[in-house]
Amino acid sequence: MLPAKAEILIVNCDVVLRGAIRESLSGSGHGVVEADSGLAALKILQSVAVKLVVTDISIGDLDGWRLARIIRSGIYRCERDIPIILVTNSWCERITQITAREFGMNHLLSSDSLERLPQLVETCLAGSISSLLSPRLLVVEDHSDNAELVKRILRNKFIVEVASDGASGLAAWLKGRHDLVLLDVMLPGMSGPEILERILRIEPQQPVVIMTAHSSMKMAEELMTKGAVDFISKPFRAEQLRQVCELASRREDYMVGNAQFAAQLEILQERTEAYRKVSEDHQRLLDNLSTVIFELDEKWNIRFLSRAWTRLTGFPIEESLGKKLTSYLATEGRLQKSRYSRQLKGLVSGKLQQCEFELPLLTRERKIIWLECKLDVIGADQDSLTIFGCLDDISKRKKAQQELEFLAMHDHLTGVNNRHYFDNVINQMTASAARGRDRHALLYIDLDHFKVINDTFGHNRGDIVLRDIATLLRSRVRKSDVLCRIGGDEFAVLIYNCGHEQARTTADAICELIQGYQYSHAGQQLAISCSVGVCEIDGKVESSAEYVKQADTALYVAKRRGRNLVHFYDPADRESADLRASIDWARRFRKAIEDDNLFLLFQPVMHIKSGAIAYYEALIRLNLPEEGVVMPGDFIPALEDAGEMALLDHWVVSHAVDLLSQFSQLHQIAINLSAQAFRDERLVSLIKELLAEKQVDPRRIIFELTESASMANIAATQRMIEQLRHIGCSFALDDFGTGFSTFSYLKQFPAESIKIDGSFIAQLDKNKEDQAVVRAITEVAQALGKQTVAEYVENEAVLTLVKELGIDFAQGYFIGHPTTVEDILQASSITCCARF
Repeated sequence: MLPAKAEILIVNCDVVLRGAIRESLSGSGHGVVEADSGLAALKILQSVAVKLVVTDISIGDLDGWRLARIIRSGIYRCERDIPIILVTNSWCERITQITAREFGMNHLLSSDSLERLPQLVETCLAGSISSLLSPRLLVVEDHSDNAELVKRILRNKFIVEVASDGASGLAAWLKGRHDLVLLDVMLPGMSGPEILERILRIEPQQPVVIMTAHSSMKMAEELMTKGAVDFISKPFRAEQLRQVCELASRREDYMVGNAQFAAQLEILQERTEAYRKVSEDHQRLLDNLSTVIFELDEKWNIRFLSRAWTRLTGFPIEESLGKKLTSYLATEGRLQKSRYSRQLKGLVSGKLQQCEFELPLLTRERKIIWLECKLDVIGADQDSLTIFGCLDDISKRKKAQQELEFLAMHDHLTGVNNRHYFDNVINQMTASAARGRDRHALLYIDLDHFKVINDTFGHNRGDIVLRDIATLLRSRVRKSDVLCRIGGDEFAVLIYNCGHEQARTTADAICELIQGYQYSHAGQQLAISCSVGVCEIDGKVESSAEYVKQADTALYVAKRRGRNLVHFYDPADRESADLRASIDWARRFRKAIEDDNLFLLFQPVMHIKSGAIAYYEALIRLNLPEEGVVMPGDFIPALEDAGEMALLDHWVVSHAVDLLSQFSQLHQIAINLSAQAFRDERLVSLIKELLAEKQVDPRRIIFELTESASMANIAATQRMIEQLRHIGCSFALDDFGTGFSTFSYLKQFPAESIKIDGSFIAQLDKNKEDQAVVRAITEVAQALGKQTVAEYVENEAVLTLVKELGIDFAQGYFIGHPTTVEDILQASSITCCARF
């Protein structure tokens, strides 16, 4: 709501400056209304009779000069002669002052001087505004009669100050730096030529007009050559004096010399032609607007157009007048012509007072531009009806809207439909099938070993492969099929009205198509294949999510049976509840990585003889929002079953190395590798890259691999251990002692240490058999030159026994619980197990 009694209108695009102006006037007691642009100000002026306007120059499409001219036209509720104060933070004082005067503004003020604004406002509202912008004139004349005559003649145009001799005149100029100096030649004391010379030495551009008697014309001529801008002989005529002084005060403007400014001077000199001047100003306003202003008759014929029409469409105004606006419609607009006509008829009949709609027009260059059209009836007589309208270019907005609509339903990387669009379509298919009308098919596609590409060539190259695959898939599916990227390296194809055989044919063709694709980079070639899970959308289930699960299950069966093949969903595929659990855990784990819901804890490992912490073992935890912290034993078996352990290995290694690079307090850490690690050809190169990138000393890392995993593939394990040791990392066999047969293999593994399985340590103080096993393992390890670590040290009695048995390191809750990096940093030192 606008205040009905607002007295002051503030117009400024700058929020900060507008607020500063409002604050400076807060104690004035006058009602204030604000506008953030010239166009917004016009709307306010239509309904509020303000008494004073404070505006800037740059206020949007309608600048401050034109706002002032419109106000002075008297078409709004306010008085046409209300005070207008120009407040700006960037202005050339001389040109701005002249322009402000010509555009009917009463005062200008720098934004740095807002403390003067309240008093200036009060002065203006009190009616004392006539000379606020008048130029200041210094008259240096020793004859008081002449000085008084000059003052009477020029007081309507200038703020006149008089000095009666040369010395006081120079002092007054030094203090005031007047816009114009009227200088007598013959003065007592300091002469006119001397004053001129001293003024121009300080300010060469100062306009000075010489007053001289006929007898000193020669001197006047000489002074003109030395820098005076004009002269006038005494006695002078009033009109002659006015003309000379006005010309002199505008000397710099004349010297600009461009035609536009000369036209402004001509307008100033022809004040009697007020009507023509107002007309020209209004036409200039229309010409500078980016909005097309036009008039129509009731048959769409164009009666008037502003110049913005030519700028927008390229068509000359003369050529367009008399033609129908609808003749410029693009094809899309012609299809809507009847709707536009109905709205125009509503205006003509009086049912509508105004209307607006979007028009696609065809430019002279045959390009389509989108315009927002607003129509309003502005007057009518007995013979015709005049309709006023405006057109605004909304092409950029329309393009942005179309792009947003596209992005909302398409994958930004590949350009195919996204998961949101997929969900909408499969919901429609599910509803259609449930009604018994149609049968459809869902093909769920996953690229085999795509992670190898990302790890080998980087994610940028992986994105290129995904775009290539999307292009291949797009070339194979029909226009009626719906191709979507579900996420990562997963795609889906929804096929309308599709039976089993057609789905099989399409899926086999997709497998064959992708198998034929090879990616080459830097001399390396990598073949791609895919696995496809298919389910029929047959109306037997009500939930689209269930169809997705069916296709997902079929996909995992395809991957488990060798990859690069197609498998149709069959309830018998649920070979065990473990398969579905593994699938669910694999999905949740991938989501946890995306959402950063994995974290590492660190459990201290103590050197028994010294009691000092030798290193920390990194232990992974999964934090699920709905379940809280999940221990590794709950999700690692499922990841192993789903073949996703490489994801876990890579995540743990990457984050552990990153933490080592950040915190020197983690002097050394042990990292567990999965049983599948020795089959991961990328793992060792990843470790090398991370160590180099993060500048971490390899000796700060101990890699642990379980005894059972090591024995499963001795050759591969030996090869990996050698590679890790070559890098500089240490190696330990974890969970050692689960089978005595492994004693004979200990010497085959170049591991620096072995971790005795916790099952032998937990009850060591109570079980003689465990003590015998631990003693044997320790003796064999010592004979082979390997250090030993005891896990599950839960009390002091067990710690005493492992020390007596000669074990080198101890780990367990009695030594310390798994803790965060932050807790380790807070601990100033850890020197004995009691502190834990």
